[in-house]
Amino acid sequence: MSKKRRKNNTNSIKIEDYIKAVKKADRDEELSQSPGWKRITKIHKSKKLYDRKRDTKNYPTE
Repeated sequence: MSKKRRKNNTNSIKIEDYIKAVKKADRDEELSQSPGWKRITKIHKSKKLYDRKRDTKNYPTE
């Protein structure tokens, strides 16, 4: 008698895949709701934004 092997269920959705899909859908929905153009990635960092690393580099350590 030969034993039947069970196949692993690879068709199920993993938690990581579900979270990734929800995040992508949320980003797409947010972009469609905003008026006009909105950049997806931030290319240039604004100097007006607070940056702790940049601010601490200017102070000499004594």
